[in-house]
Amino acid sequence: MSDATAPPVDPGSLIRSKQYRVLLVFAAAIGLVVSLASWGFLEAVHYIQVGVYQDLPGDLGYDSAPWWWPLPWLALAGVLTAFAIERLPGRGGHVPADGLKSGGAPTQPIELPSVLLAALATLGLGLVLGPEAPLIALGMGLGILAIRLVRKDAPDQVLGLMAAAGSFAAISSLFGSPVVGAVIIIEAAGLGGPTLPLVLLPGLLAAGIGSLVFIGMGSWTGLSTSAYALSPLALPAFSRPDWGDFGWTIVLALAAAVVTFLIIELARWGKRLVAPRPILLTTIAALAVGGLAIGFNQSTDQPVDVVLFSGQDAFSAILKSAPTLSLWTLALLLLFKGLAWSISLGNFRGGPTFPALFLGVVAGLLAAHLPGFSETPAVAVLMAAACVSVLKLPLATTVITVLLTSSAGLGVSPLIVVSVVVAYIAIESLSALRSAVAGKSAGVEQEGASPEVGAVPARSPADA
Repeated sequence: MSDATAPPVDPGSLIRSKQYRVLLVFAAAIGLVVSLASWGFLEAVHYIQVGVYQDLPGDLGYDSAPWWWPLPWLALAGVLTAFAIERLPGRGGHVPADGLKSGGAPTQPIELPSVLLAALATLGLGLVLGPEAPLIALGMGLGILAIRLVRKDAPDQVLGLMAAAGSFAAISSLFGSPVVGAVIIIEAAGLGGPTLPLVLLPGLLAAGIGSLVFIGMGSWTGLSTSAYALSPLALPAFSRPDWGDFGWTIVLALAAAVVTFLIIELARWGKRLVAPRPILLTTIAALAVGGLAIGFNQSTDQPVDVVLFSGQDAFSAILKSAPTLSLWTLALLLLFKGLAWSISLGNFRGGPTFPALFLGVVAGLLAAHLPGFSETPAVAVLMAAACVSVLKLPLATTVITVLLTSSAGLGVSPLIVVSVVVAYIAIESLSALRSAVAGKSAGVEQEGASPEVGAVPARSPADA
């Protein structure tokens, strides 16, 4: 029977089949394995950060880290990341300047050393990216490896299903909920249609097992996921929006989309600039991030850590210290960390979500000084706009932002939805305009290109 006449897949009958129940058992086992590996990865990142930037200066006799301290470690991060990208299979994994997409070919087990080396160097040594993209790759690679160890000739559909289950389990820990992780993976992978339950059920099972593993590991070892897992922000209560809030939401969402678009374009330009000499220029790019952190420290007396790293463990601190920070300090933080994020997006490996959310918080604290606009809606609106502009995942962004602002009540939810929609339309329009301009420029270059010296001109049929 040809593909054209093959009967459509009945998801219900597949879910009721014995083979599918066996796959669910495998999904639970993969959730256990992937979650343990993800926990170990995140704890390793945390210990590298703490060891290098907090413990080591004291061990070497310094009262506090000297101003130049980030530079050698960021240079090391540049060398290691470039090595992973250039010399190992997998090229270090996902390029964060491209957003957060888990569709396409899943990460293969042979690519995991490259992904892990680039991610540990990037995240542990201070570049401005988060762990979500490496975790998705880790989950996919381990999911495929696990099923291949059991059945070497497993079909591609089974491999893809277990890769998805592994990515569910890996990402759920960051957001404190299997459901939030599931929404992100579903939208990032472009899953949907009648076959969605086939992927969703094992994925949710793996994610649920993974959450239990993280809770258990924290209890057994005394270690906490608070250093890398998101939790609701301590924002003032907000009962309901008014027309002025909606007006500011539209204006700020458009502005955030434009700024994020420029940051991503700068990242892509930097990536092209570094490509010809990756080892040297990636190291220089890392030093540039260090220079931005040092420049912010010297200008404001704030620690370099505020500019370095992804920012997910600094949400509470920045909100708590907001009343004591001047508008100038907040503006410089937005500028310096935005530039550091742009450099990191184009040349290193990690996820773009957490820096976008952190910059949204900083921008929101600035916007809270606008007339008729308060802190809670300002932070929520700009977090949502920045996040959707880089991820291009409107549903996942809405869920994440509502989760982060849940302590303030549901009154801010309509503003989050409006911000996501406005920013998403704006970033899509800007991306389409960029593509059109690039296509037109390429066409002009082709039309204006002169024939090569010595080239034989094409013959027309009349010349024959």
